[in-house]
Amino acid sequence: MIQTLRPITSLLLGVAFLLCGTGVLGIQLQLRGAEIGYSPTLLGGLTSAYFVGFLAGTFLSPALVRRIGHIRAFGFYAASCACGVLLHVLVESALAWLVLRLLVGMALVGLYSVIESWLTAQAPEHQRSTVFALYMMVNLGALAVSQQLVRVGADLPYVPMVLAALLVCASTLPVLATRMAQPVLQPVPRLALRRLFAAAPSAGAGALLSGLCMGAFWGLSPVWGTQVGMSTGQIATYMSMAILGGAALQLPLGRLSDRRDRRLALALVCAAACAVAFVAPLTAAIPGAAYVVAFLFGGMSFSIYPIVVAHLLDHLPPEEILGASSSVLLLNGAGSIVGPLVAGGLMTAIGPSSLFMWFAATLGAIALYALYRYRAFARTRASEPHFQPMLRTSHEALGLITPDEDSARHEETAPAR
Repeated sequence: MIQTLRPITSLLLGVAFLLCGTGVLGIQLQLRGAEIGYSPTLLGGLTSAYFVGFLAGTFLSPALVRRIGHIRAFGFYAASCACGVLLHVLVESALAWLVLRLLVGMALVGLYSVIESWLTAQAPEHQRSTVFALYMMVNLGALAVSQQLVRVGADLPYVPMVLAALLVCASTLPVLATRMAQPVLQPVPRLALRRLFAAAPSAGAGALLSGLCMGAFWGLSPVWGTQVGMSTGQIATYMSMAILGGAALQLPLGRLSDRRDRRLALALVCAAACAVAFVAPLTAAIPGAAYVVAFLFGGMSFSIYPIVVAHLLDHLPPEEILGASSSVLLLNGAGSIVGPLVAGGLMTAIGPSSLFMWFAATLGAIALYALYRYRAFARTRASEPHFQPMLRTSHEALGLITPDEDSARHEETAPAR
């Protein structure tokens, strides 16, 4: 096991630096934008621009990686990302920030594609779940730490930005020093929205609606904290608690979905998260209670996307999974683009508490639809239940959790013994 995992240490270390840097950037932009006087609608637009770039990069970045190789592509995207971070310090034009957020989103998904395709190629088939679990631990741990790094030089707005750029640059050091052979990047699978909704309608609806919720969460939660009177340190801790909740509760909630119909599990998780969203604004003035609520909300809301993916895997043959999974990414990304815009507009028109009403509305819609599908349509799983904790990154990550088509076909045709 140790010999197998040792080669990917450099990749995981690079991911840790990268996520720490981009995590600092994400929260600092929202805090700095609120200080400048940007409206919640505009701040939501910044998050939407990031997800537009992220979604576009999902389909554009693989061509560059194939042309110049993984190591050069990683250096190219990391340098682009670091330049984008530093340019936020030099200009405070709303239009410039929108363009920069789009470019940073494209660069970041390029970095994800490089790392995840490399991990997929390096991990032996029987250890892919272990490798993916370690990768998710590093992702969530780095994101949780990054929220606290925003405290560094909080009185000088440029210091967190410089720190973010330094961390992104540091992510290149272990990756560029690796001696691992560069893998072949697989083509982006063809989108199959119609097939996705035919096979697992709850997965399609859940992916879209969870994007509407979580896109607004990432983009506007720091703004909500500012508007209700939280300090920078309290906002950082609030976000860290939500991320830690996502790390702690994904696996037990996922195992729950393994033991029963995932649509029912999805409905229960979303209904519980919806109830927590109603309570959250009432705890804003009580930091201890607010942190507990953030932990619970993050734990349940972060579990929605992996339950959706697991539900999809339950009802598709191996040869169709990657195409349909790319469609899940597309739907979730589209929701992540629209969600911050709508929620930001609501916050501008109604006030900060409308952010959590938006969370409650989207989560409640998933719960109602999943419950309707569960009660109206009986389902039988086409494969063994298998939940894997995960975050939405690039489609390359799906190679670590989806069955290998050739090996699956071999198992089907192998004679019984």
